[in-house]
Amino acid sequence: MAHALTARQLGDDTGERLGRITLNPLAHLDPFGSLLFVLTGFGWAKPVPVSPYRLRGDMRTSFAAVALAGPLSNLLLAALFALLFRLTLLFFDHSSWSTNVLLFAFSVAVQLNILLALFNLIPIPPLDGSRLLAALLPNQSQIWMDQLERYGFIILIALSATGVLGQLIVRPATLLSRTLLGL
Repeated sequence: MAHALTARQLGDDTGERLGRITLNPLAHLDPFGSLLFVLTGFGWAKPVPVSPYRLRGDMRTSFAAVALAGPLSNLLLAALFALLFRLTLLFFDHSSWSTNVLLFAFSVAVQLNILLALFNLIPIPPLDGSRLLAALLPNQSQIWMDQLERYGFIILIALSATGVLGQLIVRPATLLSRTLLGL
């Protein structure tokens, strides 16, 4: 939703016209990506279509802003759930079963949102980090990034299968989660 909302603010209403500015998770589920996630723990949501040519301002900078909206929304959600976690610790009975369920749910929400933010910041196409990197690199590097995009999914699967992907994001995510939760 954050990608579509940011794109709309920058002049491209493609995502909005396709019903992607909604909190309804069904609008964002990709059937195959969801099935694969259930079977393997690795999947994806529907990408938000963005037409960079319809964005106002510098196309690369605006496209990078749209890409950054997703990870930033994950970090904001992580901070919100961490606040709810800390308030629950402060104001509710720790021996209560329902309080412990809430604390667990909030801590999982913090961890998942941080993992998603860090994962999406990896600079491998089609992840958001590649859009940010493309905005920072010289124009001629866009050709290289376009070629890399053909192999991005294969690279991500290889990094995941070898454990490198986990090493890139799990430690920093754990540290950030523990810091936000005060653990």
